Amino acid sequence: MEPCGRSPMSIPVVTVGSAQDVIVGGLERLHGPVTVVRRCSELAELIAACQSGLAVAAVVAEGCEELTTTLVDRLRAVGVSIVALSDDPAEVERLHSIGAVPAGAGIEAADLAAKISEAVGRDSPRSQLRSTRDTGFADPGADLLVMPVATRVDESVEGAGQVISVWGPIGAPGRTLLAVNIAAELAAVGKSVILVDADSYGASVSAVLGLLDESAGLAQACRLADQGLLDIEALKAAAIPVFIKGGTFRVLTGTTRADRWTELRAGAYSTVLERAKQLADHVVVDAGFCLESDEELSFDTLAPRRNAATLRSLEMADVVFAVGSADAIGVPRLVRGLADLESAVPNVSLRVVLNKVKRSTVGHSPREQLEDAWVRYGPGTGVDAFLPADAEACDAALLSGSVLLEVAPESALRKAIAALVCAPVQQNHNSFGRTIRALRHLKR
Repeated sequence: MEPCGRSPMSIPVVTVGSAQDVIVGGLERLHGPVTVVRRCSELAELIAACQSGLAVAAVVAEGCEELTTTLVDRLRAVGVSIVALSDDPAEVERLHSIGAVPAGAGIEAADLAAKISEAVGRDSPRSQLRSTRDTGFADPGADLLVMPVATRVDESVEGAGQVISVWGPIGAPGRTLLAVNIAAELAAVGKSVILVDADSYGASVSAVLGLLDESAGLAQACRLADQGLLDIEALKAAAIPVFIKGGTFRVLTGTTRADRWTELRAGAYSTVLERAKQLADHVVVDAGFCLESDEELSFDTLAPRRNAATLRSLEMADVVFAVGSADAIGVPRLVRGLADLESAVPNVSLRVVLNKVKRSTVGHSPREQLEDAWVRYGPGTGVDAFLPADAEACDAALLSGSVLLEVAPESALRKAIAALVCAPVQQNHNSFGRTIRALRHLKR
């Protein structure tokens, strides 16, 4: 919907930079669809003008180096597209990667107007923008909508790796235990793996693996992604290698304190996951528990979302392992949580896991009783795996900073996790091998 009082072809624009007099004069002389409504002296003034709803496009002629993924997403959240002027090839590539539309500093007015129209056309209409793209910012002026994953991804960033997100409701259902050991089992069968600790409330992967790293690898990668500077080598440098029996995987450690959650901005985090998909066959994410949108938590400004990393992890996942404790508290929490998950991320590819299965909390024949209860009270989704409780093996792994594969390879828990993730992988591998053999036979 076009703003009231403007012609369908009117594109209100704000500008900033020392070259704006030439730019503004050239655009105004065109008497075309682009109308400059304010000339700003600095980027902060331009941001304020954009958030007030004054314009649908902004031309940054000076200060492009201050633009980040977060800032571009912040403006796109209020329906403003960014055109940035630069002649530096490296800066042009960076601007493109963060979502701005780059143009040469000496561009002619008519060509600049075309660039502005291109940028607005890519992101408009504004009403569709708000309903189809999650920017990772809470907008108090918008309806409380659940928005799917962003569609703007630089094609050069897209990778072929699979994203496996491990999620579970509040409590301690075993999210980190499952995520760490999924990564280890996949690495042990020869897959390249990156484990990402995206829990913004209580990151614990580094503690579970006995890593003494004091810096947050994921936050570091997000900062680089925010600046448009995250490449494969930078991601490798941020991820810590973990060596296990039979393989190696990398870890992007979580934030060292819960109050550092603001470093995990949605736009930058999306880029981190896409880069990780380029680097690894599997990206295993230990996601947080909370699925709430945060619009109601903000007041008169756009605010970052506390749960953006969790929601984005689920939105971008090829498969989500939803894990719950197999007891009188954990099962009802999981049932309610799955309903919330379906509401927050519709059509998610889901695999349900009941963890800590033991007779003392469920009764005689615990698996049969859990299956019966799940059929009667569950959400209609079947249970894919029942993981037996093994406190001794888990304690030994935690004490040594190891994985179950190393400290308790014969543990029933370890074998159940291996069967959960490695059987489908091996099945896909065998299917691929059969396809290749069939193609070779046809060629003969």
